[in-house]
Amino acid sequence: MFEFIRTHQRLMQFFLLLLIVPSFVLVGISGYKSSGDAGAVANVAGAPVTQQDWDAAQRQQVERYRQVYGAQFDLKMLETAEAKQGALDNLVTERVMDSEVRNGRLTVTEATLLDYYKSNGLTLADGTLDVERYRRFAMSNNLSTEGLDARVRKDMAAQQLSGAVQNTAFAPRALAARISDIGEQQREVQELMIKAADYTSQVKVSDEMVKAYYEKNAAQFAVPEQVRVEFVVLNGDAVESQVTVSDAEVASFYDANKKRFSAGEQRRASHILINAAKDASSAEKAAAKAKAETVLAEVRKNPADFAKIAKAQSQDPISAEQGGDLGVVDTGTGLPTIAKDSILKLKQGEISDLVQSDFGFHIITVTSIKPAALKPLDEVKAEILADLKRQKSAAKYADMAKSFSDIVYEKADSLKPVADQLHLKVETATNLARTPNPAFGDAPFNNAKFLKAVFTDEVLKNKHNTEAVEIAPSTLMAGHVAEYKPASKRPLAEVDAMIRQRVTLDEALKLAKKAGEAKLADMKKSGDATGFGDVKVVSRSKPEPALNALASKEVLRADVSKLPAYVSLEVPGLGYGIYRIGKVAAPAQIDPARRASDQSQLGGAIGQQEMYAYLEALKQKAKVKILKKLDGVGDAKGSEDK
Repeated sequence: MFEFIRTHQRLMQFFLLLLIVPSFVLVGISGYKSSGDAGAVANVAGAPVTQQDWDAAQRQQVERYRQVYGAQFDLKMLETAEAKQGALDNLVTERVMDSEVRNGRLTVTEATLLDYYKSNGLTLADGTLDVERYRRFAMSNNLSTEGLDARVRKDMAAQQLSGAVQNTAFAPRALAARISDIGEQQREVQELMIKAADYTSQVKVSDEMVKAYYEKNAAQFAVPEQVRVEFVVLNGDAVESQVTVSDAEVASFYDANKKRFSAGEQRRASHILINAAKDASSAEKAAAKAKAETVLAEVRKNPADFAKIAKAQSQDPISAEQGGDLGVVDTGTGLPTIAKDSILKLKQGEISDLVQSDFGFHIITVTSIKPAALKPLDEVKAEILADLKRQKSAAKYADMAKSFSDIVYEKADSLKPVADQLHLKVETATNLARTPNPAFGDAPFNNAKFLKAVFTDEVLKNKHNTEAVEIAPSTLMAGHVAEYKPASKRPLAEVDAMIRQRVTLDEALKLAKKAGEAKLADMKKSGDATGFGDVKVVSRSKPEPALNALASKEVLRADVSKLPAYVSLEVPGLGYGIYRIGKVAAPAQIDPARRASDQSQLGGAIGQQEMYAYLEALKQKAKVKILKKLDGVGDAKGSEDK
């Protein structure tokens, strides 16, 4: 049913990221710029994609996956050639979609934008934009508020484009019903297990058999080379613990940055719009103006009914439903400049004259004014303290990082000098191999770069420190091997009992299989079905199989055109199973909810396939060229996307 998804996993990863990027856009947004063709790795619609763009895309990909998977995130899965090439493919696809969004003039309304910010916690309790947090988020991503709006609009417009293709796909009802029938089909089956345990007494394991198994399966008994390592880590926490900030510094920063801690005046406004397009005829504009004057007179007569009149008369489809409410108005609000200017001039509760814009005629009122205010020092002290610590730590880290690298190199016989001079702690890790061990999780010594530095001749044989290894941004690490154990093989005497047990089971299974095959042949010849267990019902729709998983899979795959049908197979750890399928039937009752779910999933898969085809067409339209491919991925370098 979903073979397309399984065979296009990298594309499906892109679609997943396309859906989750807006949720994390505030984590690491950055625009992209191309500077000429130098270092281009791809070309989209005549514009180059540079190596710098590719590097930035890989960094953003890492951050997105880190946000999605949290503690389960493993950087190694993004360090492969396929993952890096996938980042370029996704970047090219993003550029192609950006081009189509521009060509299609897709837009995102102010209300939709506000809903997005609300979902990301950037609004106040009354649903209006929290201007201060909104600005801080923009600044934290090196963007102006206008730049933040533009980036979010861009991502949401791309979602509109993909949704227009995927969300219109549907699965024919007959096809979905057929697939549901297959999924819900029930097969009545009986099991006869020829147990391997019943034949173990017949097995005689010789020394020669043990030795042969030991030599044939040497990898099972290999013990990889291992080291015990001493290490030191220089990171933000280590630096920050050595940084202090005085109250005087906090006060000085506060005095110098009062604008940052000031909340500007906030005006909440409502309007009534009578449409009159910019290119409307003089008669149409005159008629619109006359209607607007009539509405204005009604509002001036009953100013308390502004919201009621707006709901009945305003031709702004979004704000009219809210009684004309525009929310808190600032420079980022998508209103005509002339309307914003009017809002800034009005007093609270005052009704404006008619304000004409390219959209028509506006009647405006200011519903509330929150004066500008400076937050007291006590309220922002913790924030300032954290900022100053970060600034000092960043500056101190740069100096300490250089000293760290120099000392571990110059005092190569021990880590004690660097630990003493930089006030770091020497720690120890045991049983480290050349590759990271999942059991050690995210421990710093389990980093692939660090382990690569440890397992070098300079470190292992000459007993020198490793170089300073950057295992993460602003995180340096160095190690020293305290003990080295070369690769070895567990002695035969140590594993003799384990091998005898394993060989016994293997040989017993062979005997059980031989007996089972003979019994099955007799059954098919005579029609005798004695010895089987109770009837069990097997179905693809059951989350827990009635039989063991291997048997269930084979039973459901079996040809049942002629009944009874038989399936036989080795069941590891048990023996040789024979399965008699006596009846095939549809379920007694059809689950409408499941049928609807199946049709929805099938429609989703069809939509993804159509999106794939659509993107390929867009790439051809944009004349996409991939100018660089990593070794072992896809075609040779310089290939062109088709």
